[in-house]
Amino acid sequence: MNNYFNLQVGEEEKEKVLANIHSSISFSGANVWILACAILIASVGLNVNSTAVVIGAMLISPLMAPIVGAGFSLAMFDFALLRKSLKNLLISTVVGLLVSFIYFSLSPFKEAQSEILSRTSPNIYDVLIAFFGGLVGVIAVTRVEKGNPIPGVAIATALMPPLCTAGYGLATGNFAFFGGALFLYAINCVFICIATYLIVKVLKYPAVGFVDAKREKNVRNWITGITILMILPSIFFAYQFIQQQRFQEKVKLYVQQEFE
Repeated sequence: MNNYFNLQVGEEEKEKVLANIHSSISFSGANVWILACAILIASVGLNVNSTAVVIGAMLISPLMAPIVGAGFSLAMFDFALLRKSLKNLLISTVVGLLVSFIYFSLSPFKEAQSEILSRTSPNIYDVLIAFFGGLVGVIAVTRVEKGNPIPGVAIATALMPPLCTAGYGLATGNFAFFGGALFLYAINCVFICIATYLIVKVLKYPAVGFVDAKREKNVRNWITGITILMILPSIFFAYQFIQQQRFQEKVKLYVQQEFE
């Protein structure tokens, strides 16, 4: 019965998993071109309000790799890998913002469609999606048989659309959209990273070198602090979202009653 819940069953060799993580987090050469093209495709999809195009961009985006790398590095106290992961995540974020900003600056059609609007008001539900999507993604990465979860995780966690929406906010001067979309992007990055950290700990990946108790406690404190900073505003925005939904339901009911 224990095997049903045992993550060690079907696990890939740790050395192979780590080699794949190291090789996939760099943004240079082909990866930069793939990222730029994925950003452009996502921006067009958001611009013309095409869900299918946006999903396609999510599937080809390499954005998740440095986030997973950061989670592995925190769990293993591999600070060289952490610096490399954060540097590449920063590069990919800047490239994403720049490409989407240029596209929306040049696009004659600047009206905010529903695909854009849905990425400007993150809440606690987005936290749950990012966290559990991250759990599934990392479990799949550590399997011998990768299976079907990875494409689904890329769609569910949706790193690309909020980044493009932030570029749209910059291009149109709408800083409320920019802030909301960038917060959603940050939520996805942070909670995928935390999910990775937890799975790597459960799978008992070895620490890189000696780690004293103080440094280990500092890492846990940082993770806890960032988690709280992300969750509190998300709960507030979820409350606003629920209130808005209730108001819309009352308006709809009132209109129906009056017309009848």
